[in-house]
Amino acid sequence: MKLMNYMNLNVHPVQLSFFKNRTHEFEEIFHAHQGMELLIVHEGRGIAIIEQQIVEMTPGAIFCFRPFQLHRLRMYNLPQESYVRSLFVLEPAVLEAALAAFPSLQEFLRKLWKDPLSPQSFQCSDLTALEQLFRLYAPRIEASIDQGTERLLEEQLLFLTAFIHQVRTGFETTITSQTDLTQVHPRKSSTTAERMLSWIEENYSKPFKLEDLAQAVHLTPNHVSATFRQSIGSTITEYLTARRIRQACWLLKTTDMSVQDIGEAVGLGNFSYFCQLFKKHVGYTPYTFKGMHRYEDIASLTQE
Repeated sequence: MKLMNYMNLNVHPVQLSFFKNRTHEFEEIFHAHQGMELLIVHEGRGIAIIEQQIVEMTPGAIFCFRPFQLHRLRMYNLPQESYVRSLFVLEPAVLEAALAAFPSLQEFLRKLWKDPLSPQSFQCSDLTALEQLFRLYAPRIEASIDQGTERLLEEQLLFLTAFIHQVRTGFETTITSQTDLTQVHPRKSSTTAERMLSWIEENYSKPFKLEDLAQAVHLTPNHVSATFRQSIGSTITEYLTARRIRQACWLLKTTDMSVQDIGEAVGLGNFSYFCQLFKKHVGYTPYTFKGMHRYEDIASLTQE
């Protein structure tokens, strides 16, 4: 099982997948991406676990997972019910630059990318129209693959510009409805599973003790483990490991900390174990991962 996916963004900054049927191929794991991920649900129902929140998934739902953000999907009733989705993974800075002529769309992208208060899921205002857009652009993008990376990137960025222009209405409607509900009703209380996720978020860098988590959520240790697995779909240890490795990836890419210091900072003070665990989940040693160039450093590859 690998935590980090789409390392090929180091070579090409946009990866698009349209109408992929995952009914018989779906794998339920915690994972993160080095880029921004936009997920559109065409068919299927389930939940998305985005760090400390549990969000319903239904047809027409659009999810925005930010770079290195840990998340997990759980689909209901597979394979009796189909799961079909489109998935776009990209380096957001590349799209941001392409939107320079459209300042309002550029600001919308920045909200999805960086604003911690912006919703990360919302309903498409017109799924049929959105799917027509996908069917219009998908063959154009496919045809451009053999015409060089520059032409391919151009077609992809044109599509993404049209995409975010079309889905912005659903995002703004969600913002308005959330504001109205907040004014009328107090925020719903967190579920027990969400409280567990919040506690882990605050304490993942420390040695983990099940008894401490149980005390924090007022349950017995056995009840904590069972509730977490039933709600989240993994063991606490699996989630804790994924959260630590995700943070290590972020620190390796965004700081000058040493690999050993990063291991200690994420609660994995045994250096050899940290390196072994990191390679198992990421596919590279921490040193190799740290040395990988970010797309900005090799952008010339797409301009030749």
